[in-house]
Amino acid sequence: MNTLADAWSWLTTTAHWHGQDGIWARLGQHLYLTVVCLLVSCLIALPVALFLGHIGKGGALAVNISNVGRAVPTFAVLVLLLLTPVGRWGEGPTIVALVLFAVPPLLTNAYVGMREVDQDVVRAARGMGMTGRQLLLQVEVPLALPLILTGVRIAAVQLVATATIAALAGGGGLGRIITAGFNLASTPQVVAGAVLVAAFALVVEGVFEAAQRFAPRRFGLRAAEEPA
Repeated sequence: MNTLADAWSWLTTTAHWHGQDGIWARLGQHLYLTVVCLLVSCLIALPVALFLGHIGKGGALAVNISNVGRAVPTFAVLVLLLLTPVGRWGEGPTIVALVLFAVPPLLTNAYVGMREVDQDVVRAARGMGMTGRQLLLQVEVPLALPLILTGVRIAAVQLVATATIAALAGGGGLGRIITAGFNLASTPQVVAGAVLVAAFALVVEGVFEAAQRFAPRRFGLRAAEEPA
């Protein structure tokens, strides 16, 4: 209990929230790293998943290949990247490692969502004379949106939790609070940093949960009504 009380005391100390190494600064760095990695991951995984899901070919192979990345620890990937020329790019190794970590859930959920679209709706849309592009954008993607957003939510939460490894490569983020606590042999600071990461992950989870709850219903119902 003393450790938790000391961690709370550390968190409620005003001086720890401000300055170049303060909580707000580290939180901003963590958010920036998470958003960049999530955007890059989405740009890589979603177009591939949507296209393969639309044509119905090659998706299983792509998903299995992407899932190989889950078997390799992100920290191990980061260490290996630091030993390559990529290690000279500042945050480059961290971004590459985190992107490889975030692609599998994005690709898998988007592809499964596309393949689970009601084929009666798809056939009705084709019967109305929709082109492949119209079918993809106006029918399949809106109906697959719940699972697509699930993949984005999972990837975002995983990135928030895993982005702490940036500190091990000299990067910023909330992980620096934890590593600084280890360097200072300050258990309360380590616990406080872990609490901040967990709280940030819960906030991100809540934001995407709200988006997943409201947006898909509107698009999904609209898409289902159009071809009827």
